[in-house]
Amino acid sequence: MTGPDVSVFTARDLGPATERQVARDLIRHGLLALPVALVVGFVGWGVHGVASVGFAAALVLANFWLAAALLGWAARISLGLVMGVSLFGFLIRLGLITAAVLLVRHQAWVAPVPLGVTLVVSHLGLLFWETRYVSASLAFPGLQPSAKRSPSPGDTPAVSIGRARLSARPPKPASEE
Repeated sequence: MTGPDVSVFTARDLGPATERQVARDLIRHGLLALPVALVVGFVGWGVHGVASVGFAAALVLANFWLAAALLGWAARISLGLVMGVSLFGFLIRLGLITAAVLLVRHQAWVAPVPLGVTLVVSHLGLLFWETRYVSASLAFPGLQPSAKRSPSPGDTPAVSIGRARLSARPPKPASEE
């Protein structure tokens, strides 16, 4: 992938769609935390708090899902497009969230404090929660494998690039297998 004909603007990612896997995990964690947030909204602001927390949580989860869908789509086309979609997609999604909040701000069911707190805390909280599970290694892009094991002395590091698997150990000759 490092030839004179390949650049960041023409290279594509044909590997597994790890962004969808991470977004699914974010949504799953968000749904796990949602009952607690709804109870806090009810205790502090009653039914209006529950409605506001639910609306904000729906916006946050939709935002993460849309980000994954856009990045996955762009990665299949070119890595340069991923850069553009990352920046401008963020700005557009932020604008959509702002527009959604501005459209409902004068509704009777909206409590502004739980709405705003849920938007900020759930975005940041889910991202921090997800950092425990995301692997930044090339060996396991996306989520870390669920079965954690310590490497054996004979293990050699391997790197997955797209669908190809590269190993630091040379392959065994056919006579030894």
